[in-house]
Amino acid sequence: MNFEILFRDLGDRRFRVGLTGAGGEFSRSLLSQIRMVPNLRVAALCDLDPDRVMRLLGELGMDGAVLCRTAAEAAAVGDGIAVVADAALLAAIPLDIVVEATGQPEAGGRIAAEAIGRGVHVAMVSKEVDSVVGPQLNQLALQQGVVYTTAEGDQPANLIGLVTWARLLGFEVVAAGKSSEYDFVFDQSDGMLRWTDRQCHAPGLADEWLLGKDVAASLARRSRLLAEVPQSATPDYCEMNVVANSTGLLPSRDALNYPVCRITELADIFIPKEDGGILDGTGVVDVFNCLRRPEEVSFGGGVFVTVRCGDATVWEMLRGKGHVVSRNGRYACIFLPYHFMGLETPLSLLSAVAHGRASGSDRQRAHAVMVARADRDFAAGETLHMGGHHHVMTDTTALLLPADRAGGLAPFYLAANKVLRAGVKRGEIIPQDAVDLTGSFLHSLRQSVAMPNGAAPGGSR
Repeated sequence: MNFEILFRDLGDRRFRVGLTGAGGEFSRSLLSQIRMVPNLRVAALCDLDPDRVMRLLGELGMDGAVLCRTAAEAAAVGDGIAVVADAALLAAIPLDIVVEATGQPEAGGRIAAEAIGRGVHVAMVSKEVDSVVGPQLNQLALQQGVVYTTAEGDQPANLIGLVTWARLLGFEVVAAGKSSEYDFVFDQSDGMLRWTDRQCHAPGLADEWLLGKDVAASLARRSRLLAEVPQSATPDYCEMNVVANSTGLLPSRDALNYPVCRITELADIFIPKEDGGILDGTGVVDVFNCLRRPEEVSFGGGVFVTVRCGDATVWEMLRGKGHVVSRNGRYACIFLPYHFMGLETPLSLLSAVAHGRASGSDRQRAHAVMVARADRDFAAGETLHMGGHHHVMTDTTALLLPADRAGGLAPFYLAANKVLRAGVKRGEIIPQDAVDLTGSFLHSLRQSVAMPNGAAPGGSR
């Protein structure tokens, strides 16, 4: 795809961008790139810590920012950048698109819905919001004649792009997924496995470096060798929820599979069990932990699809060129081993404001629901606290269920930071009627927006 041709019609038009959660890492990535795109202009930045935003703008060399505390001040900024702490002030600033990146479910949902109500496009970065009310916000946007979209530069949108690219070309998507956030880097010289800033001694992994004929057994042995290493992560479930709702693909299993594996093994793993893989069905989403040596390429933040091969001669030729084809020659893995957090997002913004086209999905439906399983007994009156960089809900485990099995259960980020009206036993999935949703904007939105019948293309399990 030639992107210069795709956006040649923009001419010298400039579109006004607002960004919430403007003091975070994603914001810095986006702002550092958006200033290089002549058709986009930052008009408003919102964050609970506006002084942090002002410092960030100084570091990036972006001039013309004005700290505003009232609607009148915000409206008077003109061609400068209005920096606000109160998201309600965004209504006073002429904007073409709002990028929602607070990561806060209730606040982010309200910001997005209010922007859509004003006729402003929305690029959704807060996967926590999208997993709960993405289909409803998508429907509101369709009613208002604006675009609601996931944002390029984050894994959900990148994977949606890869899935739809494969489908358009006629591939059967057997599985689609991503690596968990951090690679497992194994150094055979000292037997150490390193991930983030942590490490453990795992010399036995050298004996399991090659995938055996019994794929499931090999993966089980690797998992046992790395028992002290976290092998699943809450945000992965949220991101796969967004992808499922946007593509119709279903969760491979409630806990997802999370095999510890190398890139070259993906086409032998994410295929049906009857062909030697680990899947009970096809058309699913899943996650793996990327195992690699220190000198090998990272898959941190990457996405993949496994597809069924067509002409055997073609795929043997492609295997010879280094592509990842299964040992039995029936499946292949196509992947992008990266995501450039925020740096690619201007593509989504231009697509929405200039062409009225989502770069994610414009037909979201609730195909899957991320839920929380209690890891201990909870008593009525307790709060389901959410915190940390990855917005984990304390003392719970995330799961991803097909929507037809999630009736009566509380979506994970709908329950977050809410008080329990009733006790929940350890091992029980938190039901929605046990959560006090009084005053919840997300709950109100889910109740008030009528969703059309029909579903996006999906798979089988």
